[in-house]
Amino acid sequence: MATLLDQWHAEHVAFARLLDLFDTQLAAFHEGERPNYELMTDIVDYLRRYGDRFHHPREDAAFARLVERDPEMRLPVNRLLQEHRVIARASDELLERLGEIADDVMTSRADVEMAAATYLVYYRHHLATEERRVMPRARDLLRDEDWAAAQAATPEAPDPSSDADFGERYRELLQYLAQHPKR
Repeated sequence: MATLLDQWHAEHVAFARLLDLFDTQLAAFHEGERPNYELMTDIVDYLRRYGDRFHHPREDAAFARLVERDPEMRLPVNRLLQEHRVIARASDELLERLGEIADDVMTSRADVEMAAATYLVYYRHHLATEERRVMPRARDLLRDEDWAAAQAATPEAPDPSSDADFGERYRELLQYLAQHPKR
C-alpha cells in the first residue's frame, strides 16, 4: 500500500516546512527580536499532537512488520521508535519553555534556545532517517496486509482545513500558512 508511504512522505514534507517556519522564529529570538510565540507554540503543539495520535502509531505498526520481514532493520527501527519518545519529550520541554514566556515567567534565553535546538535537531534527523533508510525498505518489503495493519493502527486524521476544533486551536498557524503558501 504505497499510498500510506506517500501520505507519510507528504506529512514529512509538511512537518519539515513547519520546522523551517519554527526555525525562522527562533532565529528572530536569537537576534533579540520578538518572534511570534503563539505561532511557535502552535507549531510544536500541532506536531506533538498529530504525531502522537496519527503519524507515529501508524509508523510504529509498519516498522514492527518491517522488522519481521527484515531482522537487520531491528536496530534502525528501534532507534526510530526511541526517537519518537525523545521527540515527544523534547516537544514537552520546549512547550514548557514557550509557556513560561507566555506567562511572563523569567526564563533564560539559553534554556529556550537549548530546548529548541534539541527539538529541531532530533526532529530533522528523525525525518531524514525515515525518508532515507526505512521508507525505501518498507516500500520494498511490506505487503498489503502489513500496510492494512499500519493503517488500522489509528483512526483517520481529521482534515485540518475543515476541522473546526483544529481551526480554533491552531488559528495563528493556519493564518500564517494561508498568508505564506508553499513555494
